[in-house]
Amino acid sequence: MRGSDLVVDERAVLPGRGAWVHPTAQCLDAALRRKAFVRALRVSGALDTQTIEKRLNGYGHKVNGSK
Repeated sequence: MRGSDLVVDERAVLPGRGAWVHPTAQCLDAALRRKAFVRALRVSGALDTQTIEKRLNGYGHKVNGSK
């Protein structure tokens, strides 16, 4: 895990800053478009959203045109 990875913390027990997002593709897409994670987590640069996208795909949702 790198410092730029987004990690899903469903139980809200991990230390550090967090950002809430509904478990839907629409909500995730809107957050990414608006750069909401960067602002909420107070980081600079791009974030790796692959982990959260895979988690949503596991729920049967399409994210960012994935299959």
